[in-house]
Amino acid sequence: MTFYIIGSGNMAWFLVTRLTGAGHVCKGVYSRNHDTGSQLADAFGLKQLSSPEEIQDDADCCIMAIADGAIDEVVKRLSLSNTVLLHTAGAASINLLSSATQHYGVLWLIYSIVKNNLPEHRQIPCAYEYSDTRAKEVIQQLANSITDITYEADGTSRKWLHLCAVLSNNFTNHMMAITDELCRREGIPFDMLRPILSQTFERTTTTPPRALQTGPARRNDEKTMTSHMKMLDDHPEWQRIYQAVNESIKAMYKSGNQ
Repeated sequence: MTFYIIGSGNMAWFLVTRLTGAGHVCKGVYSRNHDTGSQLADAFGLKQLSSPEEIQDDADCCIMAIADGAIDEVVKRLSLSNTVLLHTAGAASINLLSSATQHYGVLWLIYSIVKNNLPEHRQIPCAYEYSDTRAKEVIQQLANSITDITYEADGTSRKWLHLCAVLSNNFTNHMMAITDELCRREGIPFDMLRPILSQTFERTTTTPPRALQTGPARRNDEKTMTSHMKMLDDHPEWQRIYQAVNESIKAMYKSGNQ
């Protein structure tokens, strides 16, 4: 299969790495950031394009691995007939692509990708959506080159999946970033917390998270929560997070909701 790639960020690096490794051929890369686009092109021996208009209608697909807000702007500069146009955004509508071609779709990887630490395994959930049979065939072939976990999801389901990914992954990482800062400030080794973090995620593979909740809010330990709030006096924004999450936990387990 042949493809063009638009973008030069984390997702673009991963897709080019994985797809060319599977035998697919990249016909060119366009990035509005010339320097990072050049790095990607040079790393894989690809042709670097200077504008979206240089993308020809001669590949199986064109993959837009760019920020959600940039999709509409780039689509306006494309004109395709046979090439399947894809974006990789979790929250962006498939219909953003309809003005550029009749064959289009979404290929969203539900995974945190960092180009300096690209995953080598195939346990990368992928949600996809398509406009027609041709787009479906191309997307499924691409997905099968990337992962063993695929899920057909319409726009509504994908948006809910995206929200859930933000809550479970991005928010969790932010909590750990706060924790890391507190540990550094107080001279406490963050490594002491790694086992309990691993335990929490391991348990969710066999037990619903709601049944695993522990901590002061779960047992209505107001004394401990008040003490924790006082310890965060220097960080009122973290106090608000601590209080909001505690209130959410208490509401989930209040009488009648257990």
